[in-house]
Amino acid sequence: MWPQRFIDFLGSLGIDYHKILDVLTYDPQQPLIFSSGLFVFLFLIFSFVYVLLRNHTTARLLFVSVFSYYFYYKSSGVYFFLLGIVTVTDFVLARIMYHTESRLRRKFLVLISLCVNLGLLCYFKYTNFFYEILSPLWGGTFSPLDIFLPVGISFFTFQSLSYTIDVYRGDLKPLNNLLDYVFYVSFFPQLVAGPIVRARDFIPQIRKPLFVSNEMFGQGVFFILSGLFKKAVISDYISVNFVERIFENPGLYSGLENLFGIYGYALQIYCDFSGYSDMAIGLALLLGFRFPINFNSPYKSDSVTDFWHRWHISLSSWLRDYLYISLGGNRKGKIRTYINLILTMLLGGLWHGASWNFIVWGGLHGIALAIHKFFRSLLGRDKHYQSRGIKKFFAVIITFHFVCFCWIFFRNTTFDGSLTMINQIFTSFHPELFTQLVSGYSEVFLLMALGFVLHWCPDKWQDACSNVVVKMPLFVQAILIIIVVFVVIQIKSSDIQPFIYFQF
Repeated sequence: MWPQRFIDFLGSLGIDYHKILDVLTYDPQQPLIFSSGLFVFLFLIFSFVYVLLRNHTTARLLFVSVFSYYFYYKSSGVYFFLLGIVTVTDFVLARIMYHTESRLRRKFLVLISLCVNLGLLCYFKYTNFFYEILSPLWGGTFSPLDIFLPVGISFFTFQSLSYTIDVYRGDLKPLNNLLDYVFYVSFFPQLVAGPIVRARDFIPQIRKPLFVSNEMFGQGVFFILSGLFKKAVISDYISVNFVERIFENPGLYSGLENLFGIYGYALQIYCDFSGYSDMAIGLALLLGFRFPINFNSPYKSDSVTDFWHRWHISLSSWLRDYLYISLGGNRKGKIRTYINLILTMLLGGLWHGASWNFIVWGGLHGIALAIHKFFRSLLGRDKHYQSRGIKKFFAVIITFHFVCFCWIFFRNTTFDGSLTMINQIFTSFHPELFTQLVSGYSEVFLLMALGFVLHWCPDKWQDACSNVVVKMPLFVQAILIIIVVFVVIQIKSSDIQPFIYFQF
């Protein structure tokens, strides 16, 4: 048979067919991520075919969709069929909804979409959580069910939901072509960890002639290099060599070490998630598509409200438009507004994971948003007010430390771990250990300092760096990529470190 002949041919070339098969099939211990060598190799092949199909729109969309499904298969195995279920269901429901005049029937159709998307999300993500809560009611002992959490299910269900809700509200005309919708939902740069791209922003780009300007290419290279450096150099290094050690057993470390472990995690999660978003935005630019910015220097925020205008912007705006406003927003009085803010953030916390720790994290942010809105109203300040000078400096410091305090609950898997960490900081601080700590973790502290300096530097510096890369000749950009990849290889840990938001 021809497969055996092909295998024999590869063997004659010294190529181990079975080893290649192992690399190309799903491995739960080695998910396909942007910072892996396999992805770089596959993307180079993908780019070659993509360019060949530049003048054949339908073939190009089909090719990208197939690659996207393979990309998702490499992340979640056979569960890639869930992506197909969500896609086909919402495409059909939106089409029927658009041609239905009955308001009651339209509500029923959007309710089906909500049940399909949130039903899948609830089963895979929250079954064990609710089972644990309810098990005492029948006197049973809790034994977690073996339920696999497909990577990115929270992202693609929310993205598809935004489409059906927009069609229901009359804000969007549904697509006529299933392939276009498959392409939108499965587009691999943002598939497994966002940004959550709105249909009204992305769909108009799908059938446009493929065009990548020099500026788009240069910006794409800059975003990819920036994201790769954040993720593979800063985030992974300080995580493996410092942060994980502190959070695994905070009781073994002084309050000072715990405090810097929290600072380290604040930088780690920012560099990890914004690094992924940067790479996704950069890859999309290289393919001729534009994504919205997902992070805007969030630790420069001078209030919790400002923080959520800068952190995971695609999620915070989704929660605002499809949850907060649906609950009534600020249209039903002040008290109801505060309740809606808290409820929105509680559900936003639950979106991140089936754990009371995430609910506490979301609740703290919701209460802080309500308090900030109350005092802003009390002082007669509108939403565009910004503090200046020394007030802004202290506002940024206070906001940053509140966010870091909330990260304690977000990162720890148990309340005991969170309480132990807080207790160590307030009862066993030992500031005299600072010099010993810095000298013992000199490389970690150097990268942390670099990360925070780059984060807090003026926005115009980043814009200037981006412009420099844009204006570079292609071969210089290639050399820059090689240099960054070399640095990553020298610094990164031996094992692939999955992106933090893969678990959400």
